[in-house]
Amino acid sequence: MWPTLILVALFVAAMLALPWLVRRLQQKNLLPRGMGMARGAAPLQQQVLGTLSIGPQQRVVTVQVGEGDEAVRLVLGVTAQQIQCLHVLQVQTVKAQAASEYVAKMPSFTDSLVRAQAAGSGRDSGNV
Repeated sequence: MWPTLILVALFVAAMLALPWLVRRLQQKNLLPRGMGMARGAAPLQQQVLGTLSIGPQQRVVTVQVGEGDEAVRLVLGVTAQQIQCLHVLQVQTVKAQAASEYVAKMPSFTDSLVRAQAAGSGRDSGNV
C-alpha cells in the first residue's frame, strides 16, 4: 500500500513541477519558445494587414510574415474551427516598387519619338 502511495505522490509532484521546469529551460534558451523554431532563432515578424468579415464567425485575413526580400503575404480563411491558407502572395521589396513606379512614370518610346521629331522639325524650319 505505502509503495504505491509514494509512487502516486511522486508522479503528482513531477506533473506539478513540469511547467516550472519548461519555463526555466526556455529562459536559459535550452528550449525554443515557439513551435518549429531552432534554438536561438529569431521569431518571424508578423503583421495583420487587413480583415474582412464574411459571416458571424468567418473572416478573411491578410497577414504579412517576414521582412524584406523574404516577406510573404498570406490570405487566410478564419472560422471558429480552423484557419486555412487561401492564397500566398510574394511581396515586392521597396526597391522593386520604386523601380516599377519609375518605369510607369517614364514616357513611352512613341511619345519620346514624337517629341523628338517635333523638336527637330522646329529647329530645321529656322534653317531653311
